[in-house]
Amino acid sequence: MNAWIKRKNAPDEVVSVMPAIQCTDAAFVYNLYTAFDKAYLGRILFDEQGYWIYDGEQLTVMEQEQLGKFIRCHIALLWNS
Repeated sequence: MNAWIKRKNAPDEVVSVMPAIQCTDAAFVYNLYTAFDKAYLGRILFDEQGYWIYDGEQLTVMEQEQLGKFIRCHIALLWNS
């Protein structure tokens, strides 16, 4: 799944949000990559209550929040199934 984020210090960008199926660090883990050149941006880890934390160094807090909200809104359907 792809998300559009407004970057603070760079041009706006499309980010690929990929579930990390074999990762057991949290209830849900999503790896983040730039959509076109596949550069790794880090990952977002969610617990069972929907709280998340960003694990990486590439994104600002504002960019992290955009992706956290995107995942909670658009992938919540998978959590409820």
